[in-house]
Amino acid sequence: MEWEAVIGLEIHAQLATKSKIFSGASTAYGAAPNSQACAVDLGLPGVLPVLNEEVVRMAAKFGLATHSTVAPRSVFARKNYFYPDLPKGYQISQYELPIVHTGYLDIELDDGETKRIGITRAHLEEDAGKSLHEGFHGVTGIDLNRAGTPLLEIVSEPDLRSAKEAVAYMKKLHSLVRYLEICDGNMQEGSFRCDANVSIRRRGEHRFGTRAEIKNINSFRFVERAINFEIERQIEVLESGGAVVQETRLYDASKDETRSMRTKEEANDYRYFPDPDLLPVELDEAFIEAVRNSLPELPDAKKSRFMEQYGLSAYDAGVLTASREMADYYEAVVAAAQVDGKLAANWVMGELSAALNKDGIEIEDSPIDAGGLAGLLARIHDNTISGKIAKTVFEAMWAGEGDADAVIEAKGLKQITDTGAIEQMIREVIAANPEQAEQYRSGKDKLFGFFVGQVMKASKGKANPGEVNKLLKQLLNE
Repeated sequence: MEWEAVIGLEIHAQLATKSKIFSGASTAYGAAPNSQACAVDLGLPGVLPVLNEEVVRMAAKFGLATHSTVAPRSVFARKNYFYPDLPKGYQISQYELPIVHTGYLDIELDDGETKRIGITRAHLEEDAGKSLHEGFHGVTGIDLNRAGTPLLEIVSEPDLRSAKEAVAYMKKLHSLVRYLEICDGNMQEGSFRCDANVSIRRRGEHRFGTRAEIKNINSFRFVERAINFEIERQIEVLESGGAVVQETRLYDASKDETRSMRTKEEANDYRYFPDPDLLPVELDEAFIEAVRNSLPELPDAKKSRFMEQYGLSAYDAGVLTASREMADYYEAVVAAAQVDGKLAANWVMGELSAALNKDGIEIEDSPIDAGGLAGLLARIHDNTISGKIAKTVFEAMWAGEGDADAVIEAKGLKQITDTGAIEQMIREVIAANPEQAEQYRSGKDKLFGFFVGQVMKASKGKANPGEVNKLLKQLLNE
């Protein structure tokens, strides 16, 4: 506890445009290498970049959604450095005048407290290409399909104090860009990735320590592991009398460690200057207001509404609104089934989510759509089936055996609600277990559960549990 971590994240969100930031080339993922790199992306002599207006609109949406200032004037600059997959020898980015600055995002910590994380800036830039090493011997392959893909780089203030806080912030941003539909958030394809700046200092100090930057981490789990490793590494260096070096490091997931990549560059190493081929971006109030009016209901607002409208706990509402797709699915279920919001929440968060995770699919690809689940919940609500039998029906629906009504009919799963029939079963169970009945009447109340189990077994799980409990108490006390 003698040391404190200071962490800031730089998150690169690939904007969900059909074409690149300065050219008309496609951004579709998975094309053959170098089949989507045009003359502008390659920086060939005589070509000029032309700014994609949709990129500007998406950046403004993000700025407004994070309580940031959307700059009325921003400037593109050239960031000069050599890299094999950077064909122009520079990257077009924004430096002194970014399109978005000075905002914040609130995250929830494990103890239920809310912490505000400052957003320093979010600037537009083009992505570089990709170096390929697999399948090549002694050489490196270059795929320039990604060159020119639009990125929004979101830079946080150094307000994060642990790897868990960093992951919470990253997850919140991931949810937000998907709500805004400005990024698909696909981390496996590199659409949402993170650089983490990590330093440590003595607890109570105000001065920052020397930071190391961990580059291109593309999963929440790896972000947490990489930051935790780096914190421990820096503590070990300092406690052994060494000094932390400012550098760029890579995280090796197979070894669960970071390793040095290169000395960290400073801004002056990149020799930034305004790109002479691109005019400043000037946004009037009408444009910004039009973007503001296009914003969807955002996660925090939706969470508050779910708590108020459906009577959900903060936890349940948070889980259900973590993704726009799950929130939409949940609301569709409640509307179609006309059932209690908590019942629908339990099923979406429970059986449905477990089945999705087991099969590794997203909710939008669920074999049971919102209408199908609503039909099942309606049968629980009207006492056609019990909650326990509903799980059997759900499994059959998931396997494609039909909707809830068809499965209930085909398998003969309708709940027994006839009190006369239930009473007869109970009398038979009591008659078959006279010793346990006498012990119950002598004060061994725990045997009540035994009798409930026997009745449910006799009814093959179809007796209404509420009626069983009520009648059983009466008949055992006769």
